[in-house]
Amino acid sequence: MIPEQPTKILVAMSGGVDSSVAAALLRSAGHEVVGVFMRLGSPGDALEELIPGESCDTSKVRIGKQGCCSVGDAEDARLVAAKLDVPFYVVNFKKEFGRIIDHFVAEYDAGRTPNPCVRCNDWLKFGRLHEYAGQIGATHVASGHYAQVEAADEGGGHRLLRGVDHGKDQSYVLFGTPADRLGEMVLPVGGLPKSRVRELAEEFDLPVFDKPDSQEICFVPNDDYAGLVARKSSTGVTPGAIVDGEGETIGEHPGHQHFTIGQRRKIGMAFGRPIYVVAKDPVANTITVGDREALLSGGCLASQTNWLVEPPTESRECTVRIRYNAEPVPATAQVIGDDRLEVRFDDRQSSVAPGQAVVCYDGDLVLGGGWIDAAIS
Repeated sequence: MIPEQPTKILVAMSGGVDSSVAAALLRSAGHEVVGVFMRLGSPGDALEELIPGESCDTSKVRIGKQGCCSVGDAEDARLVAAKLDVPFYVVNFKKEFGRIIDHFVAEYDAGRTPNPCVRCNDWLKFGRLHEYAGQIGATHVASGHYAQVEAADEGGGHRLLRGVDHGKDQSYVLFGTPADRLGEMVLPVGGLPKSRVRELAEEFDLPVFDKPDSQEICFVPNDDYAGLVARKSSTGVTPGAIVDGEGETIGEHPGHQHFTIGQRRKIGMAFGRPIYVVAKDPVANTITVGDREALLSGGCLASQTNWLVEPPTESRECTVRIRYNAEPVPATAQVIGDDRLEVRFDDRQSSVAPGQAVVCYDGDLVLGGGWIDAAIS
């Protein structure tokens, strides 16, 4: 939903196609657009920081050589802002982003499988960045996420829905947004298919129109998350036992942090049949392997819940996603205590991983969700 009346909107510009088109659409709709690139790397080589309200000559922004988000992305964002003739700001969120990296490492150390993109949206894009928007007089924060926000039919407020392009839908990573901030969120590309966004990028003559989509965690550019955990772990990454379903030791692994629930490849042993990681014990530093049947669960328990509608105090039929790229599956959900959620799948699901989010839907409407603590039979 794009505001009908012209207003000042902060656009989180990552240097990608989606956020660039979001900025262009808002600019063409008559809004006062302010582009912001979140610098997440080392302040010693960061882009030049700007104070709130200061204008920026986008041709003179200094580019660093390292950092969590690529220097190329920062340069692309700068070029798009220059093309659109909008102010471009750089904010250094190294300290805040350090919290996300620390959480990521701590979750792996605890035997869980984290999703840092959800935390980044909760804590930074629609958390810290909203505070920054207030400092520069912006009424809304926009991004290039494939999801939609609309005014609720009754009782006021706003609702979060899946993106029109279900193949690109990113509502899962936005479930943690505070309900009272949905009205300040603008998602200009959520009502468009990805193919149309690419076309618009070319029509607006944006320099990133043919830029590939990012596929990696932004602070793990080589996709070597285990190496990052090993460097930052407070408990250490050390070899341990691979055990079977009976608890018998059948091999050795380089550290439980190298593995995720459902993993099949790179276990380090040949079994002559498909074998998966079915459990992890961070205290004993063991991983348990078994066949696909051992991965199936009847539901899950979750906590740290966030609801965008009234929480279901009674059993509610819905669909749920248990990881970002999973299809929604039929289930029932119920709040069972203070900040606790129980989800029961209609059909058993594979690879329910503690540390991932479970997000509940009613059709395209996002109801809310929580962080998975345990799979249940």
